Amino acid sequence: MSARESFTLLLLALVSVSIGSFVATLALRLPAGRSINGRSSCPHCAHVLAPLDLVPLLSWAALKGRCRYCRRSIGVYYPAVELAALGLALWAVTVLSGWLLWATAIFGWTLLALALIDWTHFVLPDVLTLPLAPAGIVVNWLAGERSLLDAALGAILGYLAFIAIAWAYRRWRGREGLGAGDAKLLAGLGAWVGASGLPSVVLLASLLALVVALAAQGLRGRRSLSDRVPFGPFLAAAGWVVWLYGPLFG
Repeated sequence: MSARESFTLLLLALVSVSIGSFVATLALRLPAGRSINGRSSCPHCAHVLAPLDLVPLLSWAALKGRCRYCRRSIGVYYPAVELAALGLALWAVTVLSGWLLWATAIFGWTLLALALIDWTHFVLPDVLTLPLAPAGIVVNWLAGERSLLDAALGAILGYLAFIAIAWAYRRWRGREGLGAGDAKLLAGLGAWVGASGLPSVVLLASLLALVVALAAQGLRGRRSLSDRVPFGPFLAAAGWVVWLYGPLFG
């Protein structure tokens, strides 16, 4: 590995854990309507945290997962999200390089934020889903990965396909099952993977959701068909894999 590659890897790792800390905060505050610019504080004693308390991974490890001021446990949420952001970036390194690596890392961090928010709050905020489509079209155009038509068509078909699926589900079950946020997310993913990658995204997301649902059923006992399961995290995971490795078939 050259000195330049080593520097890029180190820089990416440092940026990743910092972005991971921001993603963790964003996923907590955005659905609650709280400002993301406010100072961080202990969830137990509300003491405003100092800069030394907010160093990604290191502060948590040095304080043994406890607040410096009240000594109560603060859990593994923040370091787990920081490590997830780092893992996505290192995963991208195995496939891509140059500016496309950084663009892909940002894509992955956005998907991570969306997955966290949807998993805990059953919502996919427009502020995160809507930029995905234009960003995907621009990245594909600059990288020459696929034509502008394919990327734009992927966004359009992704949205329309999910709207059609949601309508069919509503007619079948008599209630809402898939939200507009999922359609906007699939539209954004379609812009990244193109129209040809959309079937793979939907198939892989469905398989992942089925595996997780069956695993949850085995661990918790019988699961009702009326139980809500967020689909966004599975779409995000599938879109990430198809973007890195291409469609499952062909």
